[in-house]
Amino acid sequence: MIEARSLTKRYGPTVAVSDLSFTIRPGIVTGFLGPNGAGKTTTMRMILGLDRPTSGSVTVDGMPYADLDCPMREVGALLDARAAHGGRSARSHLLSMAQTNGISRRRVDEVLGIVGLSDVARKRSKGFSLGMNQRLGIAGALLGDPQILMFDEPVNGLDPEGIVWIRQLMRSLAAEGRTVLVSSHLMAEMEHTADHLLVIGRGQLIADCGMAEFLDRASVQSVRVRTQQADVLAAAVAAGGGTIVSAGDDQLEVHGLTEDQVADIAFANGVRLQHLAASRASLEQAFMEMTADSVEYHAAVPDGLQLTHNGTEAGR
Repeated sequence: MIEARSLTKRYGPTVAVSDLSFTIRPGIVTGFLGPNGAGKTTTMRMILGLDRPTSGSVTVDGMPYADLDCPMREVGALLDARAAHGGRSARSHLLSMAQTNGISRRRVDEVLGIVGLSDVARKRSKGFSLGMNQRLGIAGALLGDPQILMFDEPVNGLDPEGIVWIRQLMRSLAAEGRTVLVSSHLMAEMEHTADHLLVIGRGQLIADCGMAEFLDRASVQSVRVRTQQADVLAAAVAAGGGTIVSAGDDQLEVHGLTEDQVADIAFANGVRLQHLAASRASLEQAFMEMTADSVEYHAAVPDGLQLTHNGTEAGR
C-alpha cells in the first residue's frame, strides 16, 4: 500500500505538487493520470525517495521508502526505460542489480523469460529498440518479486502484442494481491487496464475513484438511436430539450436526455425505434473534460494553415 498525506513539492516559486493525499491499495490496478506538467512524475519520484517533499509525507507499507530494509524486494519501479547502461548486456544489467540486492542469478533468467528477452539477454542494450528497453525496465521492476509495482508510461514503444502483454501482466500482478500503480497518456489502453483512477492537474487532486464512477461523472453522455423516422424524432427531441447529431445509417446520437426520456418521446410521437441504447463517455472524453482547466500547454494550428492527414502542410 502507498499512502500520501498532504504531499507538497515546490521548486522555488513553482508548486509541482500541492497538498496531495491518496491511498494506492493492493489487489487492483490504479491508473495515475494527468496532463503534461500535472506533477505525476514528481509524485512518483517522491514515493521512491528520489525527491524530498517540501511538506507532507508519503509512505510505502507504513514507512518512507528510504527506511525500507530491502527496497527492491518491496517496491519495483519503471520510471525511465533507457536507464540501463548501453554498453552492458540485458543480463549483465539485471545481474548487477541482483548482486547489489541479494537476489539470485536464477531470478535474473526468470524475469528475462517473463518479459520475452531471453534470446537477446547477452546483447548490449544500446542496440535495443524503445520497446525492448521497456521490457528490460519492466524486468528490472520485477526482479525483486516485490509486492508494490510502479510503472511510468510502460507501453511506450511496444507493438500491439506487447501492449496486450503488459496489460495482462499488470492485471495478473494485481490479481495476486500486489499494489500496482501505472501512469500513462494512452487513455484507450488505460480504460482496459485500470480498475481505479487517481487524476491530478497542476499538482492538485482532481479525482480519486473507480473507473466506472469517473466515466459516469462526465457530462459527455449520450443515447444512440436507430430509426427510419429520424426527422420526426429529431424534431421531437429538440422540443423536449435535447440535442441530436446524425451518426449515419439512420442512427442518431442524442445528448441532454436519458435513455428513458428518449424512449418516452419516441412513443409519444409514434416513432418506431430499431435500436436504443445509452452510450457513456470514453475515458479520453471524460479525462479531457475533467482536466480542461488544468492543461498547461495548448496547441493551435495558425490561421490559414491546413494540415493533411499525415501532419504535413498542404497547399504549398
